Amino acid sequence: MRKEQKRQAILDAALAEFLEHGYRGTSMDRIAARAAASKVTLYAHFADKQALFEAVITNAIAEAERSGSPLTESLAESRDLARDLRAFAREHVSTVTQPHLIHLRRMIIGEAGRFPELARTWHRRAPERGAATLARAIARLAERGLVHAPDPLLAAQHLNYLILSIPLNEAMFAVRERHDKADLHRWADQAIRVWLAAYGVAGTA
Repeated sequence: MRKEQKRQAILDAALAEFLEHGYRGTSMDRIAARAAASKVTLYAHFADKQALFEAVITNAIAEAERSGSPLTESLAESRDLARDLRAFAREHVSTVTQPHLIHLRRMIIGEAGRFPELARTWHRRAPERGAATLARAIARLAERGLVHAPDPLLAAQHLNYLILSIPLNEAMFAVRERHDKADLHRWADQAIRVWLAAYGVAGTA
């Protein structure tokens, strides 16, 4: 257990260093100091900086998978679709625009040329998997006659884009590092209004 705790401490320290200084600006010496570990211990766990970076991103992907919202799957059996979609959208935009996730996304994009498979893995196991889960819920809603969505995956992608496009782009390009809760909720609510206008049926708006 102690070995695993030390490994996690190194991963946490490395993530903080990579987010602050980028891949090129981060040194193994600084990671070791931040983790309160000797360099011998650090290299016993990770052969070099590249291996540690890959482990950090893999760990972050696993964490993103664990934190998937149960609200997404519960949408399938919603009894008040507009209300439940708004709740989902508010949680989704608040989660995705957390500052540490924005910084992580920037880092992965910035290092995509050096680590293309990690970037593809992030996309496949975070946004793509999230869209697939949402698409299954939308397909069920279509079966129940609550939405008209001949292509549930496309409908899920449209919904995701409507919710995230403005705040995520602003955050990624440092227009605004943080958004007020009221702004996030306004964007989320308006996204649902527009999406239901396109995909909803009478009585669901």
